[in-house]
Amino acid sequence: MSDTSTRDAARDSANARDVLRDSARDNALSVAAISSERPESDDNVWTRRLVLFLRVMALLSILKGLYHWAQVTGFVGGEDEAFENQSMAWQASTIYFAVIELVAAVGLWLATPWGAVVWLTTVVSMAVIELMFPGIYGGSLIVVAIEAIMLAAYLALAWMAARERPP
Repeated sequence: MSDTSTRDAARDSANARDVLRDSARDNALSVAAISSERPESDDNVWTRRLVLFLRVMALLSILKGLYHWAQVTGFVGGEDEAFENQSMAWQASTIYFAVIELVAAVGLWLATPWGAVVWLTTVVSMAVIELMFPGIYGGSLIVVAIEAIMLAAYLALAWMAARERPP
């Protein structure tokens, strides 16, 4: 009978160790989960700034795209500024920007590479239209300067974010 009670005591002791070990592992996992939710150090500060910039540009692209759609549909402008009364070049450019700005906004908000490419296409397209074809939108140098500043800001942030990541 003492053999049976010794085996039972040894089995109970082994079970207690297993329970304690499992409990310690569960506590370690929960502590790891808590510590992983802490904000990261400043390792990716430029990447976060780039994503914030892309989100702001996405909001601006939405506004610009909706403005172009408002021009197409007649929500903005008077009778003499109606879409039908404009030149064919103005109509084509307005429809182009109405579509591409909203596509760029989606890609920018998601911070995808194709979103940045589409956005860069809109920035360069607007600058080219303003500089090379002033008869379409009026050739405003202010618009070109703003587009150039946005482009330079994007390139600087992308450069700094790329330097954060090892090759």
